[in-house]
Amino acid sequence: MELAFIPSPSRGVLHLGPIPLRGYAFCIIIGVFVAVWLGNKRWVARGGRPGTVADIAVWAVPFGLIGGRLYHVITDYQLYFSEGRDWVDAFKIWEGGLGIWGAIAFGAVGAWIGARRRGVPMPAYADAVAPGIALAQAIGRWGNWFNQELYGRATDLPWAVEITSSADGRVPGTYHPTFLYESLWCIGVALLVIWADRRFELGHGRAFALYVAAYCAGRFWIEYMRVDDAHHILGLRLNNWTALFVFLLAVVYIVLSARMRPGREAVVEPGAESAGGDTGDDATEDDADADAGSRAAGDAGGAGDGKGAGEADDAGTVEDDDKDVKDVKDGADSAKKG
Repeated sequence: MELAFIPSPSRGVLHLGPIPLRGYAFCIIIGVFVAVWLGNKRWVARGGRPGTVADIAVWAVPFGLIGGRLYHVITDYQLYFSEGRDWVDAFKIWEGGLGIWGAIAFGAVGAWIGARRRGVPMPAYADAVAPGIALAQAIGRWGNWFNQELYGRATDLPWAVEITSSADGRVPGTYHPTFLYESLWCIGVALLVIWADRRFELGHGRAFALYVAAYCAGRFWIEYMRVDDAHHILGLRLNNWTALFVFLLAVVYIVLSARMRPGREAVVEPGAESAGGDTGDDATEDDADADAGSRAAGDAGGAGDGKGAGEADDAGTVEDDDKDVKDVKDGADSAKKG
């Protein structure tokens, strides 16, 4: 008999009048807001403009949702296109089913489009949003709890999750809460990337690559614990092979990038505010205005009654010479009288 466990919700949707509030979608929305909020803070700290992260996210998020759904549907096509299944369910994203691999890949395409429109280097943007993406995943995984899905092997541990639904072949009981394991792991990944970025000043996409590598390391063992249906290759689940392959790519990128492009970008967004508070273009215009003002002041000070500065100086010199000649004459007359 289980002494303790994590209870699952009796249903994954609440109705606010005619409006359904689905736990899975709610978790995704909160995750997106957290990712944009943290990404904006990191972007501004790197010298970017406030709001740039949100503007690019307008492109990245829809692409990510489409990519995540496509990956899930393609790799688990039997859930939608086998006998007795309704292919229309493939479009019901609110019922669960987003593959992180497709979400990141397609989301990167959307972010690249948004970054090009803003004239922002994509690697720098990726570094800024990397910890926020990890936190978004940590929050989004709780959507699986609402849907009573993606759990592990049966267990009687105190932190086991109770599954009460028998839909789609589920067997009620207590299981390893792999969604919780991945959520906690993603929080750790976010903290790791933030620490490493501050400690080593990661740049040129290396903070994002660190996030990818760290996530894949955790996803490998968490995926190994899951019991939901999946395609297997050489005894390992497809997502295990994907995690291993992507992990190696991320590590190789970190090593090669550190050798070829050490340090981090000095400028992450052209025209963003400098340390002095002025944009580069504004500062140049201000200097030009100051020089023009100095010249105008000099001309105004040297000119009088419509005369230029040179004419005023010449007039002054002639008057001084006349005065000197007069003084010499007066001195000569005095000497004769004496």
